[in-house]
Order: sequence, then structure tokens, then C-alpha cells
Amino acid sequence: MAQAFDSQGINIILLFLVLTFIYLILKQLKKSYHPSLPPGPTPWPILGNLHQLKSMSHITLANLAQSYGPLMLLRLGTQILIVGSSPSAAIEILKTNDRILSARPVPHSVPLTKSQIKQMSFWADPLSDHWKNIRTSCRTELFSSKSLESQANLRERKIMEMVEFLRLNEGIDVNVHQIVFATVLNMFSNVLFSKDVVGLDEELGCNKVRGFLRGIIEAISAPNLSDFYPLILGKFDVQGLRKKHREMSMKMCALWETIVEERRKMGKDGLRDQDFLDTLIYKGFTDDQINKLFEELFQAGIDTTTSTINRTMIELLNNPESMTKLKKELVSKLNQHFCKESDLEALPYLQACVKETLRLHPPAPLLLSHRALETCQVMNYTVPKNARVLVNVWAIARDPTVWKDPLEYRPERFLESTLDFKGNDFEFLPFGAGRRICPGLPMAAKIVPLVVASLIHFHDWSLPEGNAYETLEMVQPLLLTPTARK
Repeated sequence: MAQAFDSQGINIILLFLVLTFIYLILKQLKKSYHPSLPPGPTPWPILGNLHQLKSMSHITLANLAQSYGPLMLLRLGTQILIVGSSPSAAIEILKTNDRILSARPVPHSVPLTKSQIKQMSFWADPLSDHWKNIRTSCRTELFSSKSLESQANLRERKIMEMVEFLRLNEGIDVNVHQIVFATVLNMFSNVLFSKDVVGLDEELGCNKVRGFLRGIIEAISAPNLSDFYPLILGKFDVQGLRKKHREMSMKMCALWETIVEERRKMGKDGLRDQDFLDTLIYKGFTDDQINKLFEELFQAGIDTTTSTINRTMIELLNNPESMTKLKKELVSKLNQHFCKESDLEALPYLQACVKETLRLHPPAPLLLSHRALETCQVMNYTVPKNARVLVNVWAIARDPTVWKDPLEYRPERFLESTLDFKGNDFEFLPFGAGRRICPGLPMAAKIVPLVVASLIHFHDWSLPEGNAYETLEMVQPLLLTPTARK
């Protein structure tokens, strides 16, 4: 009896050991088939890693990536954030998994219903017919080579107005940021609805419009408790960000609502078919769709373009050798003529200066957030469904393993390489890549060098006595004194 028991007990133990062994193997196989989540800093209970993110989050995230690697995970409240900080990570996020990671997380500060969100280009599903329709309209009517060529005279006319305005203010400290902002704003508004929004000398008007744009951007980008704890706070506007967004949007749309109304009264037969608004009305876009699209175009294009121009000016002032080289190129190629868009291809050092500014100071250091439509694998790690995904292009562009002397402003590096910002070189992505690449890239690539060349070709610039400027945070007006060049 005892012998039978011992034999039965041994069999049970052996069976248990075999089952345990099989379980461990299956667990290991499952683990290898579904790789672990990316590494990251240990989260606090409830808060997650919220305490580690500061105002300039792209710098904070770049510093964390040095400890946790090129793909890391942070928990912001109940939400998962995945951050890529290397060219390899960018390739897998923006190319390999472009379709799965092409959705956008809609901030709770956006005061729109689900049906209204579907009518926007920023937040709409990239696979939806409406999103494709908007992108097609923008690409063909605004940003195609043919459209840009037809708009060239308009942009050049605004540049001439800027140069003439500066000639009238020689020897006087001028707010270059304001003048450039007004010039770029009027370029956009004339392409969209054939009207200037502000005068070059209208400081109050410029500040008002800039305030609308900044207000919308701040409402969207500010850390929002409703985003971090959506199940608990999603229905509440705890920080007033949704209210702020709504108020700024209404004020922004007031800039063109009267114009839209007047065009509609003309009827389709009376449309001049010479600007983007005419095209949208002819295609049957509603007032609400036009308002949302114009708001997005202003929001995405004007402040970023202005800041890139101003940062290029500051970098050139802080690097006299680069400024001298650029002046020589402009004199040899342009002589005394205004710079035209057709001249840009013959100005390689100018293009290199702009690229170097975009490398050091990408207008959107983290691009815009992506959202995972499904669970996927990136760099052998699991990115869960609905995770928020960012690409830190600021960190990539300052990586010493990718760039030689990355903190130096050295335009010559782009004369010696074929790197471009069109989304194919993942070491250099100021405009993003893939489905969500900035659609306005072709227009920005013309406006920025054209304005920079015109500012420098006709005037020498000096800082007001005792002033110096850093390009890291442009919180003060860019005051410079123009002097006509002989």
C-alpha cells in the first residue's frame, strides 16, 4: 500500500514538474512573441511620470532618453506615452508603422463634437474620405508646384512692401518679429482669401492676431488633467483650456467670416476662382468646414514660419562669418535686384543657413502627437493600442552620434551633404514624414529663404546697444536696427 502510494506520489510530483516546465516555456514563448513595453523611468502611483515633465518637454525627454534609450515609455496619469529619439526609432514610427501610428489623439481642450472633429485635417482619421479630400484640396490648390508658381508674384509683392517699409525706418530700432509676422500673415491671407489682415506698422493688430494663434496653440499643448485622467475628468474643463480654445477660435474666425459671407452671396457663377476660398465654396465646403480649415492653416503655418525666419536672423547675427558668406552670395547672384523665388535654387548657402536653423530649432520639436490605431511592434518593443507616440526631432538633430559638433551653427554641413527636410532623411525631420508630414512644407520652403534673403540683401542689421539674443526661447521682441547697404 505504502509502495503504491509512493509511486503515485512520485507520478504526481513528476506531472507537476512537467506542467510547470511547460508553463514556463509557453510563458517565455509568449514573452518573445509579444515583446515587453519600452523601458522608462519608474512611475509614481496615480501621477505616473507627470512630475518629470517640465515646460520645455522636448529637452526633458531628450535627457531622459540618454538614460532609457531611443524608445522609451512614460505614464502620464492613466495614459501611455511612447517617445522615439533616434533616426532608427523615427523610421519605425513614421515609415514602417506609418499606417498604424498615423492617427491623432484628440486633446480634450478641442471644443468640438466627434462629427466636427471628423471634418478637420489635424485630428480626423487619416484613412477617412473627408481627411483625404482635405489633403488633396490643399495639395493641389495650395501647395502643388503649379499653385505655388501662380502665387509667386503675390508673395514677392509682400516682400517688396516689407523692404520698402524697412527703408522708411532706417536707423530706427524696429521689431523684426512683428514685421516678419505681419508679412507672413498677409502672404497666407492673400492666398486664402485675397486680403491683408494687418498693416506692417500695426503693432496692436499683429499682437491681437498673434494672441489668437498663441491662445489656440497653448490650449492644445498645455498639460491637461482631462487628457491624463479621461475616465474621471474627461467631461470636465478643469483648467478652462476648452473654454480658452473656443474663445480664441471664435476671434480668429472673425477675421474672414464676413469675406466668406460676401463670396457666398456672389454665387458660384460669380466666383473669381483666384484664391483658395473661391475653390472651397465651389467644391461645396460648408462655412464650418472652411472656418476649421483656415484656422488650422493659420495655426500651423504662420507662427512656425515666422519663428524660423527670426531664429535664422539671430543665428546669423551671432555668427558673423556665416552672415558675411551669405551676403557675398546674395551680392554675387542678385546684384541690386529683389530676390525672387526663381532665384532660390541658385543660392545654396542661403538654403544651407535655413536648413541649419531648422536642424537646431525645429518649429515643432516633438512634431504633433500620433496615436496607435492598433497594438504594434517598434524596435522589438510593444506599443499598445491608443498609446500616444511622439518623435523628438529636436533630440535627433542634436545627437552627437549622428551630427558632428551638433550644437554649433554651421551651415557648411549642408553644402557637404544631400540631406533634405522632405521626409526621406530620418536624421533631419523638422516637418515630419509619412502620412502626417506637414502639407505646407513646399510653401514654407519658399517663404523662409525668400524673406531671409530680402532682409539681409538690402540692409545691414545691428542689435540695440547692450542687447543680445538667444534662440533657445524667444520670449522677447526681436529688436534690430536696419541700415541700408550700399
